[in-house]
Amino acid sequence: MTASLWSAAAAAVATNGQTGSDWFANGVSIDSRTVAAGDLFVALKGPVFDGHDFVAKAFEAGAAAAMVHRPLDTSGALLTVDDTMAGLEALGRAARARCDGKMIAVTGSVGKTSAKDGLSTIFARQGTTHATVGNLNNHWGVPLSLARLPESADFGVFELAMSHAGELDPLSRMVRPHVALITTVAPTHVEFFDSIEAIAEAKAEIFVGVERGGSVVLPRDNDHYALLDARARDAGVDRRVTFGVHPDSDVQLLTSVMDSDGSDVTASVFGRRTSFRIGAPGHHWVVNALGLLAVIQEAGAAPDTTAMATLTPLAGRGERRRIEMAGGSFDLIDESYNASPAAMRAVFETLMLANPCDGGRRIAVLGDMRELGNDGPALHAALAKDLVDADIDWLFTAGPLMRHLYDAVPNTIRGAHTADSAALLPFVVEAVQPGDVVCVKGSLGSQMKPIVDALAALGPNEARENQNAA
Repeated sequence: MTASLWSAAAAAVATNGQTGSDWFANGVSIDSRTVAAGDLFVALKGPVFDGHDFVAKAFEAGAAAAMVHRPLDTSGALLTVDDTMAGLEALGRAARARCDGKMIAVTGSVGKTSAKDGLSTIFARQGTTHATVGNLNNHWGVPLSLARLPESADFGVFELAMSHAGELDPLSRMVRPHVALITTVAPTHVEFFDSIEAIAEAKAEIFVGVERGGSVVLPRDNDHYALLDARARDAGVDRRVTFGVHPDSDVQLLTSVMDSDGSDVTASVFGRRTSFRIGAPGHHWVVNALGLLAVIQEAGAAPDTTAMATLTPLAGRGERRRIEMAGGSFDLIDESYNASPAAMRAVFETLMLANPCDGGRRIAVLGDMRELGNDGPALHAALAKDLVDADIDWLFTAGPLMRHLYDAVPNTIRGAHTADSAALLPFVVEAVQPGDVVCVKGSLGSQMKPIVDALAALGPNEARENQNAA
């Protein structure tokens, strides 16, 4: 019989709370809409909603108990604490303290979710692995992810995100990783920082929680490597390993042959030459894979390079689908979850590697990159050369910032620009033809996902006017 995640007694001790009944929880939830039978529901009070108002709904869904900080008229089992947010954090710290598995923390301006998912896939082949689900990577997502950590886990992989200085420090101290990975430092969230160097300083906060005797994995090619290395040393981390193209990298790229489906890679891994296949296209995936190999070594796991072939992009982060439509099919690349200048350039490379067929075109459908501050217009316009160099045939853009890119590219590749994604959607749907490769990307706030959904919904019975429009 599988042991429960939390007993009433253990949760009460962890949170210094009070409970009047004996219960057992197999999971932890903070959203009454997704509560599963047997969950402990934590009634967080946020700026808009108060979880206490949804406790009854949680019990209707089968919650085993609810953590609350004010009296409620309910027949369900309650765990009463002084503050539910502090209680969730305490639960997370207690779960971390009782688990002897190797903990890994991942952050970075670009690629942290792909790295987290890749590591969890690889570690799961070698032992019981717990990982951050979705985007639970902030001040409430990290303690929730920790609170769900089974005591018996061999590995824990946690994604830590930030948009302001000071956010990673407490998260790292909660996770207490044995290995911390920074994928890269790039201009993201620059609206909230004075410089990219300040972003690097904020990313370096991940080092403060690293366990004594632990290690950090750093991007050797990054302009801010020296700063990251110094901050790790200042934090008392003696073992600092690197990955990249740089000849001094501990995990160094030797050769890579990229195609539309992935890359064949040869690397020196701590002096050992190894070759493997990555199941996702683009140089950014190649470099990220080097970081994963370094983490695997530092975590004491087996160097399973065969697992790299199983790594594929997720929905919203590069997932590729073949969409059937009247007259044939086209390829759809879904990058609608997030965007930054570095991520945009990586997507252009992915499009360049793609192989349109039967006269198809490479089409980029782009929404605004958010949180770039006063540099936003210039950073958008600066993408023009990369887009043209990637041999992209047609560009569709939405949003006031993307207007700067649209105006900077040659007239010959301009498809349409609109004020928002809703207005752009019909232009894109009308333009797509069999044989095309279409990539849709933008920050989450630019609402590009509906365009992805509309393209995915095209079918052989879908009647469209101007099907063969150029």
